[in-house]
Formats: sequence, structure tokens, C-alpha cells
Amino acid sequence: MTSAKPDARAITISRAAPDFGDWERVRALILDAFAYMDGRIDPPSSALQLTAQSMQADAAKGALLLADRAGDLVGCVFVRAKGDALYIGKLAVRPGLQGAGIGRRLVAAACEEARRLGLTMLELQTRIELTENHLAFARMGFVKTAETAHEGFERPTSITMRAGCRR
Repeated sequence: MTSAKPDARAITISRAAPDFGDWERVRALILDAFAYMDGRIDPPSSALQLTAQSMQADAAKGALLLADRAGDLVGCVFVRAKGDALYIGKLAVRPGLQGAGIGRRLVAAACEEARRLGLTMLELQTRIELTENHLAFARMGFVKTAETAHEGFERPTSITMRAGCRR
């Protein structure tokens, strides 16, 4: 039996409440969604260092947006203002549900958050090696604006991408 991908319209996107406490479920989702990067990127993903405290601190700097399907956490993204843009980080969609529009819905919710803050741009970083991510973000309107290197690296390890948020 194969399971069909969910209709992205059946997904509810919400902001985590200030008293949100299910950090382990968010951490597990991110680690599951980022597992394909193991052995592909150098340095390893900072997702491996996530703790309840670090995620709570990230959410307090902006917001944690959650994608839910009938009580099941299927996606998330952390957002925070960064200069003239809303930075989106740790965008994660449960493997097996990727490609169903959940990531696109989370990005759209991030745009709503940006507009609420008076910002018109989204910004993200993705690793140099993850060319499939570059293409996926490009399909959502993101364009490469810079290359950066992690501390201790002379070669670029990440690219910065930006997209405008339309009204």
C-alpha cells in the first residue's frame, strides 16, 4: 500500500505559542528532514547541535512557524528579522511528504510574517553542495545573492538567496 502525498491545503500553518514546549518533536522533525545531508556537507549541519534551549532562543528572536496535518507536525521554519529581510532558517518538511507543497506553504507564511513586520524580502542560506535545494528555492522565486564560508573554511560553504514577498 502506498500513501498519497497530502493536499497542501489540508495543512494548517500556525505560529508556535510563547509557551510552546514540544521542542523535542521539532528537533526530531528537523533531524529527520536534514538526515540526507549527513556525509554530503562540510562542516556538518548546525541542526545536529539543536537543543530545546537553542530552539526556544531562536523562536524568541522572531517566530517558529509550524505545519500541521490533523495534529501531526509535518513541517517547520524559524523566522527572524535580519536587516531589510526576514531570515528563514531550519526549513524542514518530513521526508516522504516533501514535494507536496508544504515547504512552499511555510515560505508563503514567512512572507506574511515579513509583511506584518514591514519587510518585503525573505533571505535564507543553503549549503553549496545541496544543488537540489538551490533549484527548489529558485522555483519559489529565490535568487542567489552571495556566497559565504563557515569559520575556518577558505572555500564557500553556503550561498545566500533572497526572494521578494508579493502582496
